[in-house]
Amino acid sequence: MHAPRFSQLDRLLTDTREFWQFMPFSSSPSHWEQSHPGLTAWLLGLDEQQLAHFKEKPGLLAGAVSDWIPQAETLQQLADLEALPHEERIPPRGLDTGIPGRKWQQLQAFNGVLPALQLPWLEWCAGKGFLGRVLAATHKTPVTSLEWQLALCESGETAARKMSLPMTFVHGDAFSAESGKFILSQQHAVALHACGDLHVSLLQRVADRKGRAVSVSPCCYHLIRDKAYQPMSALAKQSELSLSKHDLRLPLQETVTAGNRVRNLRFVEVSFRLGFDSLQRVVTGKDSYMPVPNVQKALFNDGFAAFCRWAAEQKGLVLPENIDFAYWQQIGEQRFDWVERLELLRQLFRRPLEMWLVYDRACFMEEAGYEVTVGTFCDKPITPRNIMIHAELKD
Repeated sequence: MHAPRFSQLDRLLTDTREFWQFMPFSSSPSHWEQSHPGLTAWLLGLDEQQLAHFKEKPGLLAGAVSDWIPQAETLQQLADLEALPHEERIPPRGLDTGIPGRKWQQLQAFNGVLPALQLPWLEWCAGKGFLGRVLAATHKTPVTSLEWQLALCESGETAARKMSLPMTFVHGDAFSAESGKFILSQQHAVALHACGDLHVSLLQRVADRKGRAVSVSPCCYHLIRDKAYQPMSALAKQSELSLSKHDLRLPLQETVTAGNRVRNLRFVEVSFRLGFDSLQRVVTGKDSYMPVPNVQKALFNDGFAAFCRWAAEQKGLVLPENIDFAYWQQIGEQRFDWVERLELLRQLFRRPLEMWLVYDRACFMEEAGYEVTVGTFCDKPITPRNIMIHAELKD
């Protein structure tokens, strides 16, 4: 049963909300110096090498801040997961045609930990049916692949025919009431990295129809239709935590797979946005953060001044003449350093919050009469979203 671990996480995350449930962009050093002077001094004293080191080692970070956040080490321990037992299932040659290398690794890892129940499969949010292709070929059992984009269905069906795989593609919306009819009592439903409400809807429908088994790897928890998170289990519905979409993005803020180019682009974008924000506070006389819409990354190549003019236009703001853009860009870069330190602090709670969400799903299935297993199906370099929830209906 996963309820005890969920309850522990819930209590500790609730007690430490001030350290993770906030907007780093709008948090000033002065506020933190007043409320947490020791912790703030420690954060500001980190050099770039230490910052990078602690980002990669949340366990060490937890120990380093334990004087100010005594719950940190216990939270890390509660967020640890064991790897699921893996069985090597060798796919036939050519099965990976058209599948990117990292995706192929994820598919093989996910398939390797799935119990062989000898049931037909339902592939939820199938795309081109890459996972279904692997399941059909290695388990020799039929696959129904549900996908709402017709072009992807057609592409997947063409590939399945060429490979003589027992796959049937269904063009349908996973959110529609009609999609529930594809969930059968004797069936194993699967979803690898189905976003937000898509994997939630699968778990709810399987539980409602008493499907035999379901295995999901959650992803993109913030992609929900409601404005705030809607707990699934009875236990989570009793929690004091209220999670916004901003909170739900925290589990995804991990740079394991990000290269130098991605990190450099993030520095430019974030420092530009923060520099503009500092500028607009002076122009408007309002000391509050002004969010700016997403922008095509190519605009950053035009420089900070061009970005500011674009952002001002988006917000209906008239900028004065003779602005010292170099000064405000420097201010933005300084604020970026502070935001990076706050984001480092929030990283302590990234995996614990993800496990809170995962155990909410696990408890929901347990409450519906399922035996539930939670573990990792691959190492993080293959994908940071490496958690599988597997549920089988009890006899």
